[in-house]
Amino acid sequence: MKVLLVNDVAAAIGGAEILTYDLRGELRRRGHDARVFASDANGVGDREPDYLCFGTIGGLRTLNRAANLHAYPALRRVLEAFHPDVVHVRMFMTQLSPLILSLLRDLPTVYNAPWYETICPTGLKLLPDGSRCEEPAGRACRRCLSRRAWVALMGQRRLLAKRIDAFDVIVANSQTTRVKLASYGVDATRMIYNGVPLRPLRPPLGDTPTIGYSGRLSHEKGVDTLVDAFARVAETIPDARLLLVGDGPLRSPIEARVRSNGLESRVTMTGHRSRDEAERAMDAAWIQAVPSLLEEPFGIAAAEAMMRGTAIVASAGGGLGEIVEAGRGGVLVPAGDPDALAAALIEIVRDRDRVDQLGAAGRRWAIDNVSVERCVDQFVELYEELTRICATRAQS
Repeated sequence: MKVLLVNDVAAAIGGAEILTYDLRGELRRRGHDARVFASDANGVGDREPDYLCFGTIGGLRTLNRAANLHAYPALRRVLEAFHPDVVHVRMFMTQLSPLILSLLRDLPTVYNAPWYETICPTGLKLLPDGSRCEEPAGRACRRCLSRRAWVALMGQRRLLAKRIDAFDVIVANSQTTRVKLASYGVDATRMIYNGVPLRPLRPPLGDTPTIGYSGRLSHEKGVDTLVDAFARVAETIPDARLLLVGDGPLRSPIEARVRSNGLESRVTMTGHRSRDEAERAMDAAWIQAVPSLLEEPFGIAAAEAMMRGTAIVASAGGGLGEIVEAGRGGVLVPAGDPDALAAALIEIVRDRDRVDQLGAAGRRWAIDNVSVERCVDQFVELYEELTRICATRAQS
């Protein structure tokens, strides 16, 4: 089968991009001809797409999001040359724009919603003060966008409304995301969890109680909440350490927060690491904290921790809360509450047996439910079903 995977960005800078390449790799391993079409907005990185088009993170980005005049002809050329059996669209609203959808009307097309881009211009459903947004896209978005951006992205919404029927099926990456999309009028008729690679169990716990975080250092990920919570943990557990793996716009403010709390000797910040390097670093963690402020559509960091056998303390809500609760691999706390986060971390760190029990339960569930292999099994079944339906429809 020939599968074209479409994603906004080529560089593997986040969970959506990494999973796109994981899907391509597993499909190819099974003998399918899977290829990636993406923009060069953030460069390419160490995993190369098969096809590139123009993208930008500069001043033209907002207009590019609304109507990328380069992506449309580039994708048309790819479709004419490759003739895919199925098009699998992932992120498309931050670079490629809804213009491309009109090219897909006559092809079996899956939209695999990785976040809230179809119901929110920022994709986060999060207000500037960190609280969760419950309003539909429209006038309420003026609180988050400049006037110019608001005008352009409301135009993007109108383009999407006219073209969203190009998708034969919309797939959510968790049941809670499926319900949330439906509440704003986007009907995701299927749910398939994201997949993470199988990997060996983490090493036995070391002597130093270590709380780990792996991901983007940004406000919506709640890293500042974690640092404040760790300051409370450090007062109670003198040998506890905090490991922050990743980079982002909050790096300098987080460094300042660490200094102001007198935690320089207790906190290690590694900066950006490749996926393999990040996983090796996180092997030292007794607990992985996932303190997101937004309702994560899935929670790739939690899934990776569970696959590793690491206990989790995470924010309740969204797909993140769903998979942690389903796998019984950790404890959920209210988002944005450093006291609740600190209390949960202290309680678990004090009980090594519980750390191991939570990690083992999460790993068992992850192997059965969120491996890349399991994810691709379900998508291949969907591709085959969709191509049969579309073939029958074409003949009638």
